[in-house]
Amino acid sequence: MRIALPLNRFPLFGSGLRRTISSNESQPIMSTKLFVGNLSFNLTENDLQDAFAAFGTVTEVNLMLDRATNRPRGFAFVTMSSKEEAEKAIQGLNGKALDGRALTVNEARPREDRPPGDGGGGGRDRGSRRPYSR
Repeated sequence: MRIALPLNRFPLFGSGLRRTISSNESQPIMSTKLFVGNLSFNLTENDLQDAFAAFGTVTEVNLMLDRATNRPRGFAFVTMSSKEEAEKAIQGLNGKALDGRALTVNEARPREDRPPGDGGGGGRDRGSRRPYSR
């Protein structure tokens, strides 16, 4: 038996909240995804939806969360229903303060491919060990 869970209640691995505001699958929509940076850590996806709704129809809000702490990472992706509405949102919100911080709003770029194992790691360089000396 399969159970479908809404994405906004159970994000995979805490990577982000995805909230679909509306869906119209009968006709293709030329939506535009926007990157929103420099967010206050107190903002919610509802706050973002309200701010962007003044410029058009918001179809999706994806607030990115830290995997370890499940707390906001300070950026999000907002999908507007058309290119024109996205341009209006960029003009109206880029550089404007929301919850005390000046937003960075621009059209999202495709994610860059990274080679496997290029995750940083944070450990010390094992190759540069010095032998123990007294």
